[in-house]
Amino acid sequence: MPESYGVLERTRQEVANWKAVATKLASAHNYWMATTRPDARPHSVPVWGVWLDETFWFATDRASQKGRNLTANPGLVLHLESGDDVVIVEGAAEEVSDTSLITRFADAYDAKYGFRPDASNPSQVVYKLTLRVVLSWQESDFIGTATRWQFDRD
Repeated sequence: MPESYGVLERTRQEVANWKAVATKLASAHNYWMATTRPDARPHSVPVWGVWLDETFWFATDRASQKGRNLTANPGLVLHLESGDDVVIVEGAAEEVSDTSLITRFADAYDAKYGFRPDASNPSQVVYKLTLRVVLSWQESDFIGTATRWQFDRD
């Protein structure tokens, strides 16, 4: 982080707990997702999704704005609703086609929201988010809690 933020280098033992951040991602009801339109304009929308296998899963219609955006550019940013208890995830959406994984996703989604996505509908697509960077901090102690995780995934 920039020196002006006042966040000092810390050891791994001193940074925020990943398990606590994963719990926040799993328990959230609404998530804000930002994608980029093909003409480079941003698009932000609240979405529902589930934390499954240490990543975020969601579904959308291929014809939706976010669906069209992700077809052109899979990069996205996802964050929780709070500006006081911050979790921001950067990564890329990866379309899921394995029916057993889609069924696991639909089961988890239905258990969480009481609504089952219809993955058999060809206009629907299920995505999982390939994590690149996760940022987290508490507004009340930004300097003491600001943490960045870097995921090197192929």
